Amino acid sequence: MPMNALPSSANRRARRVVAGLAGGLLIALSTSASVARNDGYAGYLAPGEFDVTQVIEPAPRKGDPRYDTDRRIFRATRTLADTPRWQLATNDVDTSRPALMRDFSCAIGVALTPENAPLTLRLVSRAGADTAGQTNIAKNVYRRARPFHQDKGRVCQPVAQLADSFDYPSGHTTWGWTWALILTELAPDRAGPILRRGRAYGDSRFVCGAHNESAVEGGMLSASATMALVRTKPAYQQDLAAAREEIARLRADPASPKPQGCAAEESLIAQRVMPRLDR
Repeated sequence: MPMNALPSSANRRARRVVAGLAGGLLIALSTSASVARNDGYAGYLAPGEFDVTQVIEPAPRKGDPRYDTDRRIFRATRTLADTPRWQLATNDVDTSRPALMRDFSCAIGVALTPENAPLTLRLVSRAGADTAGQTNIAKNVYRRARPFHQDKGRVCQPVAQLADSFDYPSGHTTWGWTWALILTELAPDRAGPILRRGRAYGDSRFVCGAHNESAVEGGMLSASATMALVRTKPAYQQDLAAAREEIARLRADPASPKPQGCAAEESLIAQRVMPRLDR
């Protein structure tokens, strides 16, 4: 549903909920353009075991239809500035682990925190070291400039935070899609909501103007390809089993905290943010 087609009362509720989520986040952000902060976590893959640049498409260049499409999408989505969906994109700038646990809480149906789901946090952080590492390799191979370097338009986060890395593939998207893939393994009955939130987390990057749309697609593929190998590792499978038990206990416990604002969040996630370019 288009943003302006939401009932006025629902629109106001969505604005209040998402503004609450986003409030104060930019002040706390120390992440610039790097992927996820995986300090202290070793991945499951050995150095040099995988090269995602052999899998993902090269970054679009002039003459590639994807290049022109990216530019048109960036310009068209600047109209989302200051809407509730823009505020959700601003919320999604924060790549800290507690933020991602909060962002996926509605999708999984229980309020996740580092304190109540430490095994899950460790599992995603270790796998995230692998997926982030591969995306960073690809970024430095393709070295594509971010969209606001070519076309004028507002960005939902300070561009200084983005100055030290490249566009393609999107590191934020890689991190969010890693969470989505793993949480789907932990709670497969919630696969639909979890994967929708992961997709929306990636979409937030071109809504924000921080990435081209092709970089979002590249981040999802980079994470998916890397995770295909990560899942084969016995250490991952062992950590996955422990995290699955942890999530099952949390979801079964009536005392577990429930996430708030889920209806408003879902209304935003359900909106079409990809503009029509055939007009």
